[in-house]
Amino acid sequence: MSKKVVTISPEAGLQEAIELMRRHSIRHLPVVKGEELVGWVSEADIRGAYLASLIEDIRIRDVMIKDPIRVNPDDSLEEAAKILYRHGIGGVPVVEGKRVVGVLTVRDIMAAFIELMGFLRESSRIDVILGGKPHAFQEVSEIIRRHGAEIISVGISGPEDKSKRVYFLRLTKCDVRSIAKDIERAGYRVLSVIE
Repeated sequence: MSKKVVTISPEAGLQEAIELMRRHSIRHLPVVKGEELVGWVSEADIRGAYLASLIEDIRIRDVMIKDPIRVNPDDSLEEAAKILYRHGIGGVPVVEGKRVVGVLTVRDIMAAFIELMGFLRESSRIDVILGGKPHAFQEVSEIIRRHGAEIISVGISGPEDKSKRVYFLRLTKCDVRSIAKDIERAGYRVLSVIE
């Protein structure tokens, strides 16, 4: 989450919100009275009301979401991501008691995912089907270790049938082709190799 929270008063005008968003390169603003969260306003909310604000006096209180979806700082990243996805929203205030302590956006979740999966690190990848064999992951991990490489992250996709699942193994930079050959010799199906 972003801990440097930019907030706005419910009495502020739309132009002030636009300027805050532009200055801080953000698309969401927690609306607060004192330190207490009273609403949430997004760039889309403001865009929808901007033309009308040229004719009449429209305040943030008139366009804000009055009871926004929120998360607390102890919620897991996974739970927060599910909330954003389920509700089709781009961000939520992070609230402790009634006080805003952060803002969590889809961009923050994407950054955490990229870091967790090691996408920005120099790495190699092997995509393999381990089948339904007991201890298959342990056996493949040992082959990787014998070659002096380490597993950075593992992604899994595929059907409920475990014997057909694809494991995406991101490894420290290594001679991935020789590892793939040893994995195949051990009886596993290597689908692709990325050096």
